[in-house]
Amino acid sequence: MPVPALIPIAREPGYRTDTIGRFAEGQFYAVIHGAHRDDDEELDLRRERIRWYAYLHRFDHAGNHVRSEISLIGVAPYVRGEFRRRAEQRLRELLDDLVDRDYGDIAIRPFRVLYDGVTFGLIDESDAERDAWAELYPDRLGFTEPWDGTYST
Repeated sequence: MPVPALIPIAREPGYRTDTIGRFAEGQFYAVIHGAHRDDDEELDLRRERIRWYAYLHRFDHAGNHVRSEISLIGVAPYVRGEFRRRAEQRLRELLDDLVDRDYGDIAIRPFRVLYDGVTFGLIDESDAERDAWAELYPDRLGFTEPWDGTYST
């Protein structure tokens, strides 16, 4: 079975997909996550080059990517203390712009956005080894059969 046109993502309260759902204009996926730039291939055992972002992807009701609002919070090994407060505040600001926001499962189409040298998106990475597979970046959530919204990390 190939990757479906619409890929379900199940909301998991209190975990990685906690802040996803629907709003008046469509669907959304919002999160705080860290990533290295795509061209950063050097080992980073101390996590000194992790770039932390608060971001919101907006989709229409049919699951088409409309736009992404991405904010670099800073570079640090972990998102803690005042740094975490700033990231959470930015995420709240992004979410507060969504009229009639309701948290829940979503179903979206693959998309790709490059921001600050980092790939964001839901990308079809099907191959002979994994068969049909879609990966959410930079979150590194993998989706596959039975296409019920659950993911692998």
